[in-house]
Amino acid sequence: MSPNIDDFNADELNAPDWMNEQFFKEVLIKHIKDPNVKVVNVKTSPATAKGDHYASIMFRANVEYSTQKEKFSKSLIIKTMPDPDSDKNEVLGDSHIFPTEIAMYTEVLPKFEAILAEAGDEITFCARCIYHSLEPRQVMVFEDLVSQNYDVIRNRPANLDEIKAGLEKLAKWQAVSFKLLKEKSVLFDKLQYDVTTIPNFLEHELLTSGFPNFLDALESVSCLKQYRKYFEPMKDIIIKRWVEIIREYRDNQKDDAYYVLCHGDFHLKNMMFRGNDCMLLDFQLSYVGSMTNDVLYAMYMFLGPEERRHNYDELIYHYFACFTRTLSKIGYQGMMPSLVEYRKQLFDRRYLEIFLMSTFMATFNHMRKGQDPSEFINDADKRRQLYNDKDYQEELKYLLPRFLHLGYFDQLK
Repeated sequence: MSPNIDDFNADELNAPDWMNEQFFKEVLIKHIKDPNVKVVNVKTSPATAKGDHYASIMFRANVEYSTQKEKFSKSLIIKTMPDPDSDKNEVLGDSHIFPTEIAMYTEVLPKFEAILAEAGDEITFCARCIYHSLEPRQVMVFEDLVSQNYDVIRNRPANLDEIKAGLEKLAKWQAVSFKLLKEKSVLFDKLQYDVTTIPNFLEHELLTSGFPNFLDALESVSCLKQYRKYFEPMKDIIIKRWVEIIREYRDNQKDDAYYVLCHGDFHLKNMMFRGNDCMLLDFQLSYVGSMTNDVLYAMYMFLGPEERRHNYDELIYHYFACFTRTLSKIGYQGMMPSLVEYRKQLFDRRYLEIFLMSTFMATFNHMRKGQDPSEFINDADKRRQLYNDKDYQEELKYLLPRFLHLGYFDQLK
C-alpha cells in the first residue's frame, strides 16, 4: 500500500532538483574517498512524518552506487533549509542553526565520545554525519538510523525506561561539557547562538500570543480562574525572563551556577530508539547555559502526563546521579555538584518552567498527536484553540496547584 501523502509535510513530498545523482556522487566521493564512485540509481522520499519537526526539511535517499571493485546500496538522510519563499524560511533563513549543528556533529560530539571512550564508556550520541556544506546551500547528510533499526516514537508517550535512557545520554554529554567548561575549552566557541537569537523570533506571534492565550484559558475554566491573579503580573515580563535564563551564561554568569552544553530542543521527536538505546537528533539550537534548562524542557516536552505526575522527582534524581557518576568516571577534580544545590537552581529558574508550561506545552501537546505545526504557527485562531484542548487543561489542573504549593509564585520579580 502506498503511503498517504497527508502523513508527510508538504515541503518534503518532492526533493529539490539539486538533490540528484551528481550531488550524491559528490557526497560519496567525500565519504568513501574514492573518485571513481559511480551513482547508479537514487530514490528519494520524505524522511519524517508530519509534526516530527519544523526547522528544516528532510529526505531519505536510497542510493545505489558502484566502485571499481563492487556494488553497494546505502540509505541516507538529507537535511537542508526550506524553500526561500516559505513561511519556515521567513523565520529561520538568517539564523545560525546549520553552522551550529555542523559544529555539533563534526567537532563537539565526536570529542565528547572520545573522552568517554577513554574512560571506558563506549557511547554514541547521534547518527554519523558523512557530508556537510554551507555553500551553495546549507545541507547535511547522515547515515540513516532507521536502517540500523532505530525509530521515532509516535502517537504515544515514551515509557519510563525510554525516558531514563534519553536522560542518561543527556547527563553523560553534559557531564563532559561541565568539565571542559571548567577547563576553559575553546570547543564551545562556535556555539554562541540559541533559540532566542533567531532573527525576529522573539517578536513572532507564536511566542507573543502564547501567554495571553494561556490567561484566557484560565478564565474559561472555573477551577483555574483562581490562579489568574498569580500569572497576570507576569504577562509583560515572561518572555524577557525566559530570554535572560537562556542567555545567562553569555550575559550574566552566576558564580555558583552549574553550566553545561544544552541541547536546546530536548523533546521526544528529537530522539530515536532501538529498545532502550537512544540516539539524539537535531542540534540546531545547542548552546552553553544553565544545567537546569534541558531538564526543565524535558519535563514538559519529553515526559508524558503520567510520568510528569508520578515520576518527576525520580527522573530528576536519575539524571543527576548519572551526571555525577560520569564526572567521577572522566576524572573531574573540582567540587562535585550537589543535588540540593541543583534543585535550588531549578527553583530559582522557575520562570523558565512557567514559560514552558504556558507557551510551549500547548503547542507540543498538539504536535505529540501528529499534527503539523505549520497549521497553527501562522493562524491566530488555531493557536487559541490549542489552549482549549481538554488534555492541556487537565494538565493545568494538576500543575497549577503544584506550583502554588511549591512556592513558585512567592517573590517573583
